[in-house]
Amino acid sequence: QVQLVESGGGLVQAGGSLRLSCAASGTIFSINTAGWTRQAPGKQREWVATITSGGSTNYADSVKGRFAISRDNAKNTVYLQMNSLKPEDTAVYYCNAVIVGVVTYNYWGQGTQVTVSS
Repeated sequence: QVQLVESGGGLVQAGGSLRLSCAASGTIFSINTAGWTRQAPGKQREWVATITSGGSTNYADSVKGRFAISRDNAKNTVYLQMNSLKPEDTAVYYCNAVIVGVVTYNYWGQGTQVTVSS
């Protein structure tokens, strides 16, 4: 059974930084594309960033230049470094990853709350 577990969320003041982690566990042969999305109260889920197996990255315009997605394949972990945080970044952040294991499937984590105070 493959699981994704996010951590690193919390409360931070505007202008501050947080680093989210997304650790995969279980029978994992490799991790392909992985990414982060977020959902603010009363809003639709929004894509934030993606990283491919080769390390190529893409970002939503709203976070470009402030957030950085990275991965540590040896640890089966994906990170989201968030700098210059704004109150509008407040949301539950979810990671997802296409994991090659016994089956190949796009797994999702349970989410971690990020709250940015003004």
